[in-house]
Amino acid sequence: MGQNLAVTVIDGIKFCDMAVKLDEIDLLLLSELQADADRTNVELARLTGLSPAATLHRVRSLKESGVIRIIRAHVDPAAAGFPLQVYVTATLARHDPRSTAVFERHVREMPQVIAADSIAGENDYLLSIVARDIPELHQVLASLATRGGTRLMTFLRLAELKPPAPLPLGTTRVAAGGPRHTRRHGAAREAAD
Repeated sequence: MGQNLAVTVIDGIKFCDMAVKLDEIDLLLLSELQADADRTNVELARLTGLSPAATLHRVRSLKESGVIRIIRAHVDPAAAGFPLQVYVTATLARHDPRSTAVFERHVREMPQVIAADSIAGENDYLLSIVARDIPELHQVLASLATRGGTRLMTFLRLAELKPPAPLPLGTTRVAAGGPRHTRRHGAAREAAD
């Protein structure tokens, strides 16, 4: 199923409208799957009040539309043997399409780079990198430098202050005066009380 996004460009920044209209049941399913992606279809059906077949159809539609990109386990890097976790900002030496493509392809192929974003500002990229030890980290940084990365600034991650959080799908909005609570769904309402 293809996505038809309406794109608006303001001051060179692209803004996309939602490709899929989400109703309250979709939002509830997304919230519950973000909280625990290991929930069974029967549990989700019970939470939504839908039949298991209808719930399965909804989840499949959310996957096919691209709203749910992937469901995976969140593995603790240190517990899995990667005690070094660093953030690296990188700037390209050259900003032509070929140099950009070479650097980005290399970043995608490196297993130690567990997340990478193209960013605006002084730097071109923000990378999240894991390594087993200092020599492995050194090899990763040297490899980035040989593919066009310059001004590689490394920031050692000391502690996780907030784990990756679910999207705030309609539970709260922050206004100028602070948080404004909106209507909450089933389990989220009970957990807040």
